[in-house]
Amino acid sequence: MSDARARFSHRMAMHLRVEPFRMRNATPMVSFTFDDVPKSAATVGAAILDAHGVHGTFYVIGSQVGTSSPLWDMIDGEDILTLHRQGHEIACHTFSHKRACDIDAGTLRAEIARNQQYLRSLDASIRIENFAYPFGYGSFVRKRQLKTLFRSCRSIVPGVNSGSVDLQFLRAMPLIDRRIDRDGIERAFDQAQTANGWLIFYTHDVADEPSPYGCSPALLNEALEAAARRKIPVLNMAEALQCAGA
Repeated sequence: MSDARARFSHRMAMHLRVEPFRMRNATPMVSFTFDDVPKSAATVGAAILDAHGVHGTFYVIGSQVGTSSPLWDMIDGEDILTLHRQGHEIACHTFSHKRACDIDAGTLRAEIARNQQYLRSLDASIRIENFAYPFGYGSFVRKRQLKTLFRSCRSIVPGVNSGSVDLQFLRAMPLIDRRIDRDGIERAFDQAQTANGWLIFYTHDVADEPSPYGCSPALLNEALEAAARRKIPVLNMAEALQCAGA
């Protein structure tokens, strides 16, 4: 699909809901999510979450497990098992990292099935309940299909989820050094508290010198400490959805 058509499909997905859902969470809440899952997210990032006694959600691309790129080394199978055994959530980012707007229903179904098969081959108890759009590109024509396969689909469109929301296009804030600072984190939490909303952060690697798509340990700690100071529960996606009544 051309970039122009992809952007149009993304805008439709952003504004046209398959089925509105009324959130029923009693308090504001926050989730920390990691896309693609570079190895540093599973080691440095997860260790920081563990130190705070909370769980995150890690959206895995099966075909990239154990590989390397100019940006980072990827998670390996043992890392996935460690995350799962520590109580973190393993979620789906397709098997080949293909944009949902670029593929038909059959291809998307096969991508998801292959990713699920790979992850369950590591440990049959891994439950794949939630999805994040590769490259952040939503697709209205695929949303109805995704609704039958996952409890939620997460985008990278900024915002806090509150009141009536689109579970097939949840909004999320970048926890990325180049895009947010301490003040931005505080403003996001302010909005979540004002709206009794669900704040979702997303990032990729966690390193002292992160990629353009990642965060430093200091920034991750800033956000976790802000949640603790405000007494906002930190929940992975599955836990938050349960609290929201989904």
